[in-house]
Amino acid sequence: MLTIRLPQSIEKRLEKLARRTGRTKTSYVREAIVQHLDDLEDVYFAEQALERVRCGQELTVPLKDLLQRHGGVRY
Repeated sequence: MLTIRLPQSIEKRLEKLARRTGRTKTSYVREAIVQHLDDLEDVYFAEQALERVRCGQELTVPLKDLLQRHGGVRY
């Protein structure tokens, strides 16, 4: 169970949408969270990887080396 407080303007928009469509506010909130959770996770993991690169804990490979190694454009 999760309880959240929303700004009044968002709450009113949700209520209006729910009334007009016959769906619940909860269903719209759930849908929004599911749709954006992947993006939030991607950002979090990318930030962690970037920090590891900056600290020298993660190795990087130049793009031209990858392309040469895997049959891409030759330099």
